[in-house]
Amino acid sequence: MNKKNKKIGIVYSTNPDFVYQYENENTEPETLEPSKQKLYISLDKKNRSGKQVTLIENFIGKQEDLDSLHKYLKNKCSVGGSIKDNTIILQGDQRQKVEKYLIELGYKIVRKN
Repeated sequence: MNKKNKKIGIVYSTNPDFVYQYENENTEPETLEPSKQKLYISLDKKNRSGKQVTLIENFIGKQEDLDSLHKYLKNKCSVGGSIKDNTIILQGDQRQKVEKYLIELGYKIVRKN
């Protein structure tokens, strides 16, 4: 058993033939179609020395798909950025541009602020 795997749904069993199910932490959810995803766009400047960043949250899918969306948005907005905790972070107030590009790709958008 790999230490990163966890047993699912059972604490203890007296059945000698019981087979434990393991959760693999490395499994990623399948990427949903853009029309089935609702992304949240917000502006944040907390703990950033007064600088503004645009956050795109609630992406459901594989890391490589998130990376490609991040790269696409950075190129379209001509800004820098990063990904942290499945949240795309773009430098500056890019909410209008990001909303436009995501709608073109077929995503549903919700503005948080």
